Amino acid sequence: MSRKTREVVPYHEFTKAQWADLRAGEPMTLDRADLERLRSLNDPISLTEAEQIYLPVTRLLSFYVEAVQDLHTASKKFLGTNGRKVPFIIGVAGSVAVGKSTTARVLTALLQRWPTSPKVELVTTDGFLHANKVLEKRGLMERKGFPESYDRASFIEFLAAVKSGQDQVQAPIYSHLVYDVLPGETITVEQPDILLVEGLNILQPGELPKTGRPIAFASDFLDFSVYIHAEEHYLRAWYVERFLQLRDTAFRDPSSFFHRFSKLTEKEATDMAISIWRQINLPNLVENILPTRGRADLILTKAVDHSVSHVALRRL
Repeated sequence: MSRKTREVVPYHEFTKAQWADLRAGEPMTLDRADLERLRSLNDPISLTEAEQIYLPVTRLLSFYVEAVQDLHTASKKFLGTNGRKVPFIIGVAGSVAVGKSTTARVLTALLQRWPTSPKVELVTTDGFLHANKVLEKRGLMERKGFPESYDRASFIEFLAAVKSGQDQVQAPIYSHLVYDVLPGETITVEQPDILLVEGLNILQPGELPKTGRPIAFASDFLDFSVYIHAEEHYLRAWYVERFLQLRDTAFRDPSSFFHRFSKLTEKEATDMAISIWRQINLPNLVENILPTRGRADLILTKAVDHSVSHVALRRL
């Protein structure tokens, strides 16, 4: 008779109410106007949601940051060196339309308002996409957002430079209006205490070389990672909703890469959005993004109304 074994669960599981209790009186430093400014186009977030979900997250992060700082202090003491300040890097991952940008911006704003007033900066991986002319040359325009559409070497170099404490590190800028990286335009990251990096593929390990040469992955530089999860049919509906809203707003700008879509009827736009989802976003989700969920330190699962309904925290 085979011995019955118990499945090992790598996460602590929390209902929304259980997670909210872990706020432990942490004061809310944002108001409704702040949240309205920080949220994405079709990603509603209430003050209650921020208090119940994101305040406990930042309280948890404060403990992690303190622990990592203590570890660096111990390492410098052992080595007998002063060393440079090493930033705490947080990765925010998840599907298209799940609300990564809202989560990253809200966390950034809350972290900036800690009593110690840390220097907190936010970078998105969109800037590390290959330029459209490169994607076109390689036949990858229809694979934009897939791992191969990114300049992963440059992204790794950026993370390594930030993590090593360099005074100033440049990151390229991506424009969603023109749907391309802006040539010659960069933002400067200057020795932050905390850096948030938001993007689809933050947790992907990448392809292993056949030569046996050791390589680094983006996730090697993360001190903490958050994955935003939702069921696929929710994500599809949210993507279509966002597409329709963009048709009536940003797409109307003649300089928009998607200006031609502003002339579509609602049915035509809906059909177009569903087609893009099925041909591009869904395969990328299934093949590349969703499989990385189990690598995250924290998983925030959203319900149909965009609110977080369930939290999972990796066991140490």
